[in-house]
Amino acid sequence: MEHIDHILIVDDDREIRELVSSYLKKNGLRVTAVADGRQMRMFLEANTVDLIILDLMMPGDDGLVLSRELRVGRHKATPIVMLTARSDEMDRIIGLEMGADDYLAKPFSARELLARIKAVLRRARMLPPNLQISEAGQLLRFGHWKLDTTARHLIDADGTVIALSGAEYRLLRVFVDHPQRVLNRDQLLNLTQGREAELFDRSIDLLVSRVRQRLGDDAREPTYIKTVRSEGYVFSVPVEIVEPR
Repeated sequence: MEHIDHILIVDDDREIRELVSSYLKKNGLRVTAVADGRQMRMFLEANTVDLIILDLMMPGDDGLVLSRELRVGRHKATPIVMLTARSDEMDRIIGLEMGADDYLAKPFSARELLARIKAVLRRARMLPPNLQISEAGQLLRFGHWKLDTTARHLIDADGTVIALSGAEYRLLRVFVDHPQRVLNRDQLLNLTQGREAELFDRSIDLLVSRVRQRLGDDAREPTYIKTVRSEGYVFSVPVEIVEPR
């Protein structure tokens, strides 16, 4: 039987819930719509979905709180598209750091939302051709570090766990999935944030700087993430899969 993607909408605006639900259903998707975090939790206790559309500005627990909660629970791998009436750059960055896979400012067209949903689902289901990662908790090793792809954190040579934000993990994961290959800013934006080049590409430079700090990399003479002038960045060390014991 063909799988039909199930989308969960969490938005306190009833008109948006109804309009988006109707459009997505007409385009072949299953849809459940709830008004707040409490209803979202109740539904997800007994159900799984393929993607969550999450409003940023809601009374009670807002989208950032709910996104952070989802990213540490059993639904941590479920893609999230964040909606907001605000278009401030810092809000976008915070939303992405809290674990959102894409970001769409209101007002938006239902057609664009559908396109983003399809793009996020497609990326979420793509396994890198050079690294087939299972859900068994395998680790990726590079230099003195290991990246836990299930818990989404770094482990240093002494076994100390280094927490990563959602955006930091996604960027580092792109690099380790494509080692020793130059990636430009447009490619990094698309692979990590699901956005086209119009999105402030300076955010990639900020993220690279933060990931370098996590890795203890000297920005002037980096070991792991090197800058290629006028081209982008390259993850310059080999990556291997550490098999579970």
